[in-house]
Amino acid sequence: MIATDLDSLRAFFASAPFMVDLGIEPISVAEGRVTTRMALVPRHHQHTGVVHAGVLGTMADHTMGAAAQTMAPKGHWILTAEFKTSLLRGARGQWLECEGHVIKPGKLVMFTEAEVYAVDVGKRTLVAKASATMAVAKA
Repeated sequence: MIATDLDSLRAFFASAPFMVDLGIEPISVAEGRVTTRMALVPRHHQHTGVVHAGVLGTMADHTMGAAAQTMAPKGHWILTAEFKTSLLRGARGQWLECEGHVIKPGKLVMFTEAEVYAVDVGKRTLVAKASATMAVAKA
C-alpha cells in the first residue's frame, strides 16, 4: 500500500517513467481516491488539434491504478487487468484533470472508475469516463 499522503504519491508517480514523460502529476489523494493533473502541450495532440485518446486513456488508467494502490495490502501491487475508456468529446484546453476512485475494493481484484476533464480558462468540461478491473498481485 502507498501511504495516502501527497508526497508519497508524488514519489510513486515519479517512479513511472511514462507518467513523468507525459507530465501527469498527482494533486490530491485519500484512501481509494486520487486526482491528477497534466499541462497540455502540442505533443499531446493529434492531427485534428484535440488531445490524443491514448493520453486520456493513459491518464485515467494510471490514476485509477493509483487509487487502488492506496488500498492494496502491504507487499502487493495493483496491475490493470482490463479497462475501458469512453471518449465523450474532443479535449482541448490548458490542462487535463482526472479523478479516479475505487468503487469496490477486494482481496484479489478491485473495481475502479475515473473521469477526465479538460480545463480551459476556468471552464471544466468532462471529456472521458473510464472503468477498470485492477488485479491485486504479490510484489
